[in-house]
Amino acid sequence: AQQPGTPLSDKEYHQFFKFLRITIQASTACHLRELYGCKNSLVQRLDEYENHGVIPPGPICSELPGNPFFRNFCTFSLYRCIMKKYFLKV
Repeated sequence: AQQPGTPLSDKEYHQFFKFLRITIQASTACHLRELYGCKNSLVQRLDEYENHGVIPPGPICSELPGNPFFRNFCTFSLYRCIMKKYFLKV
């Protein structure tokens, strides 16, 4: 274990920036969703990519204990964006 206040190792920096890049990409996808909505072709392609080629029709159940039910994938994705829980799964 590293001493508190010391810089990250090369391996730790790699992991740190890998996570940061993924989070920034998720945030960018959320901005597109908020600007253009779920009917936008780019947003739909992102949703299809996230779901192996098919957008789930709904209803959607998630791992979220307090709010497990969403009307459709769009509502679920908007919730993830608003709450910044980008990697919450169905």
